[in-house]
This record gives sequence, C-alpha cells and structure tokens, in this order.
Amino acid sequence: MSETVLSIALGLGLATAAGLRVFVPVFGAGLAAHFGYLPVSPGFSWVGTTPALLAFGTATALEAGAYYIPWLDHLLDVVATPAAVVAGIVASAAVITDLPPTVRWSIAIIGGGGAAGIVQALSVGTRVKSTVTTGGIGNPVVATGETAGAVVITAVSIVVPVVALLLCTVAGVLVFRAVRRRRSRRPPGPHTPAP
Repeated sequence: MSETVLSIALGLGLATAAGLRVFVPVFGAGLAAHFGYLPVSPGFSWVGTTPALLAFGTATALEAGAYYIPWLDHLLDVVATPAAVVAGIVASAAVITDLPPTVRWSIAIIGGGGAAGIVQALSVGTRVKSTVTTGGIGNPVVATGETAGAVVITAVSIVVPVVALLLCTVAGVLVFRAVRRRRSRRPPGPHTPAP
C-alpha cells in the first residue's frame, strides 16, 4: 500500500481521536515524530520538538482531568468542539505527506475536520445523555471512556493506520445506522391544520 494512502489513513485516524480529546492525538503524533517513528509534512517538524511536547503533554493532562469536574466538563465541551475540528485539521495536515499542499489541506479540512467534528458532536451528545439519565454521576465513566478511546485510536493510527481507518469507518457506519433507526422510531410531529 502506498505511503500516501497510509498517511491519509493516519491523518484521518488522528482526527477521529481529536474528536474525543483535542490534545491526545497531537501529543501522540508529536512523540512519534520526536523519536523518528513518524514522518511529518514540511512545516510541521515543530510538533516533535521538546517545547511542543511539554506543551502538548501538559494540555493533554489538564484536558483529561478537567472532564472529571462536573461543571467544567460541560464548559469544556463548548470550547472543545471548535478546538477538536482545528486539532483534527492540524493533526491530519501534519502527517499527510507526499501530496501537494492544496490536496493535503483539502483532505485535512474536509476529512480531518469533518471526522473530528462528527466524533466531538457524538461525544457531547453522550455526555448530555449521561447528565440527563444519571444526574451527572455517570459523566466520569464517559470521560474515562473518551480518554481511553482517544489514546487507543491514536496508538492504533500511528502503528497500523489502515486498521484505525477501518475501525473508524465501521464505527461511523454503525453510528449512522443507529441515528437513522432512532429517527425512524420518532413519532411524527404535530401537524398544523391548513387555514
């Protein structure tokens, strides 16, 4: 399989992880780049530098911890939604190599930003449902699952990008079917009589 396809799969996998935790995939990619395991696109060598890793590592720890504070987790969702899209775009663009900049950025914006945004929206929906059904008591469980998911998706994306892309695709199809099934079960809204 060509390096270009692998780098696109890697970028989309990292973007998916960014939808769960903004800084986990950027930190993971930075570590892999720092140790020479992961080639990065021109202009993105800074992600593997020591100052960047210190910043990403600190941000990762703070973000993961903040989701365990009841009122802060909802506030963080408001900020994390646009940040996840940006992180998905940057993570994708950083690792998609051997493509002209216009194509790389198009894939990063459409694919990476889109994947991160969709996953982030589902994550927010899960937290809202948890808050409503458990009064917020279940939110730490959701937070733990999201952090673990981000770590696993990041690691699998870096080590076996095609597997990560396949898993993300399967998960996306399952979520799409579940949403479609849920919508088809909704009772029709009230009809207003014609005047």
